[in-house]
Amino acid sequence: MTGIAAGLTGFAVLLGLMAIRIPIAVAMLAVGIGGYGLVNGWMPLLAYLKTNTYYQFSTYSLSVIPLFVLMGEFATHAGMSRALYRAAAAFLGHLRGGLAMASIGGCAAFGAICGSSLATAATMGQVALPEMRRYNYSGALSTGSLAAGGTLGILIPPSVILVLYALMAEQNIAKMFVAAMIPGIIAAIGYMIAVAVYVRIRPGEGPAAPAASWTERLASLRETWSIILIFGVVVVGMYGGWFTPTEGAAVGAFGAFVLAVLHGGMRMGGLITCLQGTAKTSAMIFLIMLGAEMFNAFLSATQTPMLAATMIAESGLSPMMVLAAILLLYLAMGCVMDSMSMLLLTIPIFYPIIAGLDFGMSREDTLIWFGILAVVVVEVGLITPPVGMNVFVINGMARDVPMWESFRGVMPFLISDILRILLLVAFPAITLGLVRALG
Repeated sequence: MTGIAAGLTGFAVLLGLMAIRIPIAVAMLAVGIGGYGLVNGWMPLLAYLKTNTYYQFSTYSLSVIPLFVLMGEFATHAGMSRALYRAAAAFLGHLRGGLAMASIGGCAAFGAICGSSLATAATMGQVALPEMRRYNYSGALSTGSLAAGGTLGILIPPSVILVLYALMAEQNIAKMFVAAMIPGIIAAIGYMIAVAVYVRIRPGEGPAAPAASWTERLASLRETWSIILIFGVVVVGMYGGWFTPTEGAAVGAFGAFVLAVLHGGMRMGGLITCLQGTAKTSAMIFLIMLGAEMFNAFLSATQTPMLAATMIAESGLSPMMVLAAILLLYLAMGCVMDSMSMLLLTIPIFYPIIAGLDFGMSREDTLIWFGILAVVVVEVGLITPPVGMNVFVINGMARDVPMWESFRGVMPFLISDILRILLLVAFPAITLGLVRALG
């Protein structure tokens, strides 16, 4: 069996294991260990497992992941989601569809602290769903806007997914965060426009709430100053060189902890809950990382990535055609895989291919641009049928809304996502402009 045939067989076995509901981390570990042993031999496999597992997880840079996860846990416990939603609702709630827009704005702001799409969707859902149902919002609009808004947590920094991509592609984490800002803002504005168009077509599904007074609006803004401060210190501090990404994550986690104590009334029980949640989430991420590393070691042994890169380079396809094919593959995979597993599985294969193509930019700019595009497309998978993890999370909180209705509710946001992807592909300066300006 040739190298590329062995690699494709490994992919087929992996998809088969996933189809029978084997956890993705276990499936990648099993295929990677079995494939590596068959290709390189069992003694080299044992030697690889003995050394690589330790060196992979003893890397100092990986400590940024549990710290950002801990920051999100403290932010959730501090009640930041309620303050952010109240501020957004005070300014937008009087518009038709305004509470849905406020949910998206609240998700965008909370995602800047939390960094997890599922956590953002679940936390904001607890706050926003009762309010939207109280004002007779339809099940489709209320659940669809929250599911879509939750995806902003994966893009707006600090984001665990962006950290993972930066580590795998050997890029600067702070630059990845800065590059994601404008695409994240465009995403939030695009979703709000989608709501405005939706309620214009179906006005009865998003009635306007009573307008808040300016006194109430200013009071709601005062509740959010500490959240804005934490976000600013973390992102500006990392890019300005005040501290490393790991130190920035530690500062953010400490700031969120202080807010959780002062505003959330956190006691020892809450602290233990946050630490347990961080441990579970971090363990899940690291297990998936180990599985992806083992699977990619098997693919490297078969030389599949190198052969694929050579075939694409010799195919005569333009760089944009190759990029389009990769993004379409991501969209298809997003229908059946979770975002983190998909990224960890494919980036070691795709980023050398992209780095070898000429897009008229430097290698660093190309990889930053591709990273943001990959994360954006992965984000779309969170609301794409038939999996759509965010849709399942929100629908589970609104049990009176049929699943088909929730998926109908995300369709306007999917259209907005497709237009945004096309915009970012056509104009790389949207992603890279702020990085270049600050560089």
